[in-house]
Amino acid sequence: MRNAKMRPTDIQTSTMNDIKEYMKGVGQAARAASRTMAMADSNAKNHALENIANAILLNSAKLIAENAKDVAKAKLEELDAASIDRLTLTEKTINGMAEGLLQIAALPDPIGEISDMKYRPSGIQVGKMRVPLGVIGIIYESRPNVTADAAGLCLKSGNACILRGGSEAIHSNQAIAACVHQGLREAGLPETAVQVVGTTDRAAVGELITMKDYVDVIVPRGGKSLIARISSDAKVPVIKHLDGICHVYIDDEADLSKAVRIAINAKTHRYGVCNAMETLLVNANIAEKVLPELCKTYLDKGVELRGDDAARKLVAQMSAATEEDWHTEYLAPILSVRIVANVDEAIDHINTYSSQHTDSIVTENYSKAMRFLREVDSASVMVNASTRFADGFEYGLGAEIGISTDKIHARGPVGLEGLTSQKYIVLGNGQIRI
Repeated sequence: MRNAKMRPTDIQTSTMNDIKEYMKGVGQAARAASRTMAMADSNAKNHALENIANAILLNSAKLIAENAKDVAKAKLEELDAASIDRLTLTEKTINGMAEGLLQIAALPDPIGEISDMKYRPSGIQVGKMRVPLGVIGIIYESRPNVTADAAGLCLKSGNACILRGGSEAIHSNQAIAACVHQGLREAGLPETAVQVVGTTDRAAVGELITMKDYVDVIVPRGGKSLIARISSDAKVPVIKHLDGICHVYIDDEADLSKAVRIAINAKTHRYGVCNAMETLLVNANIAEKVLPELCKTYLDKGVELRGDDAARKLVAQMSAATEEDWHTEYLAPILSVRIVANVDEAIDHINTYSSQHTDSIVTENYSKAMRFLREVDSASVMVNASTRFADGFEYGLGAEIGISTDKIHARGPVGLEGLTSQKYIVLGNGQIRI
């Protein structure tokens, strides 16, 4: 059997049989490490997280140098601007990775937490204990910071993980993985608790998502086609979201200064992210007051506007929106705009076209805000805040392993608790069932 620690260069030209054996070795090592991680105490896990954060900061120049190789290759291959933006590491993003790991270390350890203990008439006590999921496979594109975030969350939640980054970030991911392994070693935890797949061969993904004996859950992070393929082919449970079609609705009882700030930030803070606003809904009663000002700012920032007939009457530079636009996650400086009659029409539009990721209302009316929170069926629903806050770091989770729009145990940004399960525990004193 091939060694699970095989260097990336050893397997770049490997055969399908080599990939199967390699991935089997990775899976076996992860399963063994998961048992150790499930028993690891909080001090050891926190020590590892702190060491990884320090290693990342100390090696920031090396990380940027390795990332530059990936970025240069991506530009040669003419990857789109959004992909290159997600791929690029800077001092700021490296500091953010380290800070995220330290935040995870500071969070309470969920493992072993006992809750809901109740006595039954028989005299037994029944409750729940929080436990790790086991081995988590994460498949992602472009974003090398996911390597650190995923490693940290899986480590703190007592799981082992197998990370398969995109080929476009191979140098960046391997450099970050070296920091992760250093931190694990220094804390006395197995390096195989976090394994970065060393081959860019796509066959490795096919193996990973079907290794039911070794992998307990798959988390895909990337484009719609990647996630759709994994969801279709996986034999392991998947935590996923396909699109981030996010909305902001400006109500006729909104504070317009708040509305302008929120709507600009939600769209233009970053374009290639899943929590960026893709559709702006504006109440007809205040559209004439707020929309021209907003759209001037969008146009100054180079945002292409596509609107319904009512919106186009107010903004001449706006092209006509099609039915497809309401269904589209642009991940680009493009925004669709619709004028609606009231909050009912806004909620109906969102529940019709939203991908159930993140949607926000801007209003000073408490009743409307509460209706919006109750009736909009999305993983994150906001009042008077930018959709850009839908993020594990901003939610105080330390980081996130992804955002789930599934209606399973994990919904929204998936942090520590989303990477655990609960088992029933029973405490008795000799009771038998009669």
